[in-house]
Amino acid sequence: MKRVLAGVATAVAATLTLTACGGSSDPLANNQTSGAATGSPAPTGTIVVGSANFPESTLIAEIYAAALEKTGVKVTKKLNIGSRETYYPGLQDGSIDLIPEYTGTLLTYIDKTAKQTAEDEVYQALQGKLPAQLTVLEKSAAEDKDAVVVTKETAGKLSLKTIEDLAKTGSVVFGGPPEFQKRADGLPGLKESYNLEVKEYKSLDVGGPLTVDALKTGAVQAADLFTTDPSIKANDFVVLDDPKSNFAAQNVVPLVNKAKADDTVKKVLNAISAKLTTEVLIELNGKLSAPDKPDASKVAKDWLTSAGI
Repeated sequence: MKRVLAGVATAVAATLTLTACGGSSDPLANNQTSGAATGSPAPTGTIVVGSANFPESTLIAEIYAAALEKTGVKVTKKLNIGSRETYYPGLQDGSIDLIPEYTGTLLTYIDKTAKQTAEDEVYQALQGKLPAQLTVLEKSAAEDKDAVVVTKETAGKLSLKTIEDLAKTGSVVFGGPPEFQKRADGLPGLKESYNLEVKEYKSLDVGGPLTVDALKTGAVQAADLFTTDPSIKANDFVVLDDPKSNFAAQNVVPLVNKAKADDTVKKVLNAISAKLTTEVLIELNGKLSAPDKPDASKVAKDWLTSAGI
């Protein structure tokens, strides 16, 4: 899964904020702050909940924040920060305390040589690689993996079923978030695993409308999207199989500052992980992308109620 923009930064940030939050354009609304991910450590007794700059991350962060607030924990939100390269330093300096993460991509971010791909092996390896001040709590069954996606027309025209098939076609125009060009499981991984060459890489957004539109219009022949993205089904896109497991298991997991992970926080977040499934993510992402663009915080609270949390 799962993800800092240059050139189109302003436009993309505006688009992602609207699609991910679906609510007020005021970044301070709903107790939410904006700006740099790093800074002074969060106050004692307050948990700063952050998110990456794509709708699903924002939604899960809202779920974490709302559930913690219900138990009396003081929460401040710092949402839509950017990619992992932007927010991870904030976790290290303590200016962010909690963020939803994805096991496989987090592991390869920390250890570019990591070879684990299976769910439990990735989770175990991740626990051993985190810096001393951070920990992951129980992982959920919910998984959102990066995927190489093409249109149905392209898949049929080029006889594509796997990433290996795509590599055999020769160079292609590929689209996705800027950081995908350098991440271990991004273009470097696809080159190593499948010898995939790209004629051009278009830096777009994180599984958002720019990437989807580029696929639909033919501006790119293949793109990096997330497997829980409702646009895949809506547009009849084809997810290419990854037989060499370039993309490791990517289970949703809370990444939290150890100093803030008391028994109450652990109990709440583990209860969420116990109820969060891939099917739930797909359903909730579909609600976020509905024409009326509901606020992510409302979708989060509605799900918590229905899940009995």
